[in-house]
Amino acid sequence: MTSQKDPMSVVCFGDSLTWGFNPVDKTRYGHDVRWTRLLQAELGSGFYVIEEGVNGRTTVFEDPTRGDKNGLAHLATVRKTHMPIDILIIMLGSNDLQDRFNMSAEAIGLAMGRVLFEAKRATDDVEGRAPKVLLMSPPPLGDFSGLEYGGLYSNEHGGVQSKRLAGVYAQLAEQYGTAFFDAATVISAGALDAVHFEAAPQADLARAIAAEVRKLAGG
Repeated sequence: MTSQKDPMSVVCFGDSLTWGFNPVDKTRYGHDVRWTRLLQAELGSGFYVIEEGVNGRTTVFEDPTRGDKNGLAHLATVRKTHMPIDILIIMLGSNDLQDRFNMSAEAIGLAMGRVLFEAKRATDDVEGRAPKVLLMSPPPLGDFSGLEYGGLYSNEHGGVQSKRLAGVYAQLAEQYGTAFFDAATVISAGALDAVHFEAAPQADLARAIAAEVRKLAGG
């Protein structure tokens, strides 16, 4: 049974932007850098932040070359592992923008709608109540010209569609009754690989998300 002294559970569900991929040396950022750990520091002991990021995770697609990246398929297990979850933060969509999936922002929105439907649904588990949800749109992709990921993404497709994703997600949040935050208001894709976050601005993201979490906790 949950004690009144237990902290509020906050699960961050996402891809490499949540896992903390460092584009400089392709390792994981440390606890003093990645935004999810800084979020814990910002929120304090009244909250318990759980990181659930997987490199390459998509909304609903299996990766044909890497496999086991389907966020919708992962979500049910994540919810059961960490239940009861008070607040679920979801940031996915960057990997869906790869050329091989050929998905428009609207199509990615339809896929994210399936994720939100499952996220908002109570389960039949004893602690399976539906969490409050914060939907985050990842920042637009950068310029891939001459960069390593230019073979996976193109400026003509992913670059264009990524700029439209926040508007699609904002409408989804209203439709499904979730909170919404546009990560591009405080952070951008780094210039080194046009996808992942640089170190310094992650503190800004953590502060912004902490404010959103407090709103949900008090609502």
